[in-house]
Amino acid sequence: MSFARPWLLALLVLIPLWWWRRRRPRQGIAYSDVSLFNLVPASKLLARIPPACRALTLGAWIFAAAGPRLGGSLVELKQEGISIVIAIDISSSMLAEDFAPSNRLEVAKQDAISFIHGRDADRIALVVFSGEALTQVPLTTDYAVLDRAVMDLKIGMLDDGTAIGSGLATAVNRLRYAPGKSKVILLLTDGVNNRGTIDPRTAAAAAGALGIRVYTIGVGTEGEAPIPTGRGANGFRYEVLPVEIDEALLREIADQTGGKYFRAKDSEALSRIFKQIDALEKTPIHVTRYVRYDEIPRPFILLGLGALGLELLLSATLVVRVP
Repeated sequence: MSFARPWLLALLVLIPLWWWRRRRPRQGIAYSDVSLFNLVPASKLLARIPPACRALTLGAWIFAAAGPRLGGSLVELKQEGISIVIAIDISSSMLAEDFAPSNRLEVAKQDAISFIHGRDADRIALVVFSGEALTQVPLTTDYAVLDRAVMDLKIGMLDDGTAIGSGLATAVNRLRYAPGKSKVILLLTDGVNNRGTIDPRTAAAAAGALGIRVYTIGVGTEGEAPIPTGRGANGFRYEVLPVEIDEALLREIADQTGGKYFRAKDSEALSRIFKQIDALEKTPIHVTRYVRYDEIPRPFILLGLGALGLELLLSATLVVRVP
């Protein structure tokens, strides 16, 4: 509890002064016969109740005048969501089975979903690319829709190949008019740019000009990996081939836009990378604190009135002052 006018509480010091002044010896009045007073039953404790009531009345009303109040803090959190585009390579090489217990695409899908679940109030879009690029889900806060779209990703949805420039340009276009100051692209690929009409460096320059940070992730183990090279009667045919990732290009894209390049050589590394990016790109939270006060003088006023009424009642009946 606090007080709106705490300086009025200084008046409480007058109560002890009044009590002290009241208890000072007074000049007595001479009576020839005091036997009459001995007939009146007197109790010292009862005689002290009226002045105590008077002191309680004064104290309660001083408290009421000081404005007793109760307050509660109201905290308002304002979250300025980040606009994020997740761009995933769905070329056939993403079926390489070097990310046990599954292939690169399935592991990337699971980690992307975990990343989405870790966000709050952010607008997220999904872009896929291989030989061409496509916006699968525009910027949205409907994470359930994003979950389904990520889970439904399949190899063969687009022409095969790796058009990194087209994928990045499509993601940049998604963020071009997005609200908010913070804009981020997560670009995940396992190959070398070999398709598309847009140079990746040109797309990166556009992202940098628009203030978009690009985090690039190179997916694939070092050395060789079983990579599908065709489809037969029993499914894909795999050959053990060298893993080719244009790390220099991905690092250049990240550096040019203020982002960072990561290399995921296994499923655990990819999961850690998504967690690192999640930690780097936190949603700004603005905290505004309001304090609301409610004055409660009524209980003290009623207490004072009750004490005053008791004093008047006792003074008129059981404790009668004699002049």
